[in-house]
Amino acid sequence: MEVTSLMRRAAAAFADREAVTHEARSLTFGEAWERGCRLANALIALGLKPGDRVAVLEDNCLEASDCFLALSIANLVRVPLYARGSSEGHLHMMTNTACKAVIVAEEYADDIREVQPDLPDLAHILVRDAGYDDWLVAQSPVDPMVEIKPDDYYIIRHTGGTTGKPKAVAYTHWTWLATARDWFYNHPPVEPGDACLHIAPISHASGYFFIPIWLSGGRNVMVDKFDPLATIDVVERERIAYLLVVPTILSVLNQDPTAHGRDWSALKCLVVTSAPIADATALKAREIFGDVLYQGYGQTEAVAVAYMGPKEWFAEIEGSTPLRACGRVSPFAMLEIWDEDNKPVPFGTAGQIAARIDGQMVGYWNNPEATAERLINGWVLTGDIGILDRNGYLYLLDRADDMIVSGGYNIWPLELENAISFHPAVLEVAVFGVPHEKWGETPLAAVVLKPGTVATEEEIIALCVEHLGSYKKPGKVVIRDEPLPKTAVGKLRRKDLREAYWVGHSRRIGGS
Repeated sequence: MEVTSLMRRAAAAFADREAVTHEARSLTFGEAWERGCRLANALIALGLKPGDRVAVLEDNCLEASDCFLALSIANLVRVPLYARGSSEGHLHMMTNTACKAVIVAEEYADDIREVQPDLPDLAHILVRDAGYDDWLVAQSPVDPMVEIKPDDYYIIRHTGGTTGKPKAVAYTHWTWLATARDWFYNHPPVEPGDACLHIAPISHASGYFFIPIWLSGGRNVMVDKFDPLATIDVVERERIAYLLVVPTILSVLNQDPTAHGRDWSALKCLVVTSAPIADATALKAREIFGDVLYQGYGQTEAVAVAYMGPKEWFAEIEGSTPLRACGRVSPFAMLEIWDEDNKPVPFGTAGQIAARIDGQMVGYWNNPEATAERLINGWVLTGDIGILDRNGYLYLLDRADDMIVSGGYNIWPLELENAISFHPAVLEVAVFGVPHEKWGETPLAAVVLKPGTVATEEEIIALCVEHLGSYKKPGKVVIRDEPLPKTAVGKLRRKDLREAYWVGHSRRIGGS
């Protein structure tokens, strides 16, 4: 089974239904599929062959569906670039995958032209400018019916990690479909006409939802820039049923005073993923939006290996604390906690999370060494430290390399961030280790306050002592005016904050 034939079937079955919307414009399934065929034929006419890689750089928009469809139709491999990424990042991603062509929105064309001289494999730059629609209409609308096999590559996504150069994760048609299936297995069923709002870029996590919604006759609603009030208006006006957000966006939505009292009756499924969520943020969102919150754990290498809906997330379950969990092991996933020798540990013991799932990566593109490090006998080593309880709930402690060792005690930044987030004045927080003469290193909490509020270092430290005990309290709290640094996909850059404190130290870890 492959992606294109299923999308083709849906396009025929739902031809007159609305498929894609952006602002005041929309396309039916039939119209969107015809545009996809036109773009596919244009790419084939350029000499691109099945399996060639094509980069795409754009914000969410109506035309983004053209690329989603066309590259599948022509059996070309999509390499999404991050619109908020740097030219250096684009260069790395396109060089690493030897892209033959790039489709770029006009506002980002200069970023591509800047690095073009360093891209010997890049033969074509297609700029989507004011003449794009006229150019597209001139192409053939006939479906080229290119032969596609389930094990043909479908997409190469780059990791959104916080350190090092992003790694390219390759998925075939079959593994991408398996990922989509597993994402939606625990969701309320998608019915024809259900709307899914894409706030996050479809080049990243939100893109996992595009195809399942399409295949079920739903409507993909695009938003190109995040604005809290505008987003709340869209969710209510467009009767959004499905929505994926990262915790930072959900926290901002929670703070909007207009969120209370809106009509959320169409909302079936509000998925929180891509980063850990604070208890306070989850509880506030439940108060506003109702019992529609779902949480998933995974990463680009293996998606949705743990999952739970609102009836579990906020339940009282003997032997478990779901509010602190990041999900329960998914029905079609294998998940274990491994020690340093890659051996499973007993329930309740901390170790590295290892996962095995149908939709996991085939491997890192053009990087056999990294593949060998992360794929062990068919299992993906996540690099995350967690605990699995007897009921199958997974608790994420943190990234292995973010652990703070203070006076011989292991302290996980996420624990402290979660506790500090309960302070009513705290908007966002990042915790990381800094050198300490006596203890080797100690936690430092960088805190951004909500506008018009006040909090002291003493209050925040006292809150940590209350929740976690004295030995885990921050050694210092820094109140910041500017937002915390984040990656292009919204993950905290703890290491960017930490680096200034370790100047002159040969290692980024202390010893007492």
